[in-house]
Amino acid sequence: MLYFLQQLLNGVHSAAIYGLLAFGYALGNGLLQRTNLAYGGIFAFSGQTMILAAVYGYQALWLTLPSTIAFGIVVALAYATLVSRVLSHSVFAPLAGRSPNAIVAATLGVMIALMELSRIAADTHDYWLPPMLATPVVFASGGNFVATMTVIQLINTATAATVIIGGAAKLSHSSFGRNWRAVADDPFAAKLCGIDTTRVFHRALLFGGICAGLAGVLAALYYGNLGFGAGLVYGLKILFITAVGGYYAPGKAALGAAAFGIAESLWAGYFPIEWRDAWMYGLLAAMLVLTGDRKDAPSPAA
Repeated sequence: MLYFLQQLLNGVHSAAIYGLLAFGYALGNGLLQRTNLAYGGIFAFSGQTMILAAVYGYQALWLTLPSTIAFGIVVALAYATLVSRVLSHSVFAPLAGRSPNAIVAATLGVMIALMELSRIAADTHDYWLPPMLATPVVFASGGNFVATMTVIQLINTATAATVIIGGAAKLSHSSFGRNWRAVADDPFAAKLCGIDTTRVFHRALLFGGICAGLAGVLAALYYGNLGFGAGLVYGLKILFITAVGGYYAPGKAALGAAAFGIAESLWAGYFPIEWRDAWMYGLLAAMLVLTGDRKDAPSPAA
């Protein structure tokens, strides 16, 4: 029983990262209605930027470890904001009214460019952060086995949960949330009612990109490193998860992604880990087929 509890606790951290990514992706693509392959690229790029900035702050600026981590986080979130804004205005808005394949191809190019920028900036080297806040917090014990989470896992989980809950509350109780739902349902009718659909479109994509950047920072803090190809892996998972749950309820998308993260952890605890991704992708594909086609609403930026 304690072993099962430990696998659940292991999955809580992954669930928080996946949930934050899914919330941001659904928030943007509920309006865009196009596959955004650059989203995973922002996630990985932000995590790698945080690590590189922290290394620079420690080695070149002689900052203390807490200061250099704070410096890296600020730089990473600033880049995530900049990239999201540029993508929203220079890629998504001009291509939103065209063939869906146009945005797929463009965002694939953006993801590759972000991966290569990170690789070139790091000179193809892997930089690792030192283990931080790795003190275990015991949740249950029995015999020689204890079920624990580390302090960094608890902080990351609380941070992601706070953003998701706060974002969901804003969508439910603010004028932006009402406008977002109106534009997601029918952008043309929303525009006739006086809603600035373009402003809602850009704000949603900007906040979604910041969610991806924050998730990348949290993952980098916990794992100490993010590979150059991590954006593609995480991006595809979130794409499948959100496609199954739909784009019109970011909170539900986050819950579904959290369940996926816990399921991944349970699989790794009881079954061969080398088959984990294959089975999880197969499960998502089967659910996508069973849920049927989603409606193809026009984009508010069209």
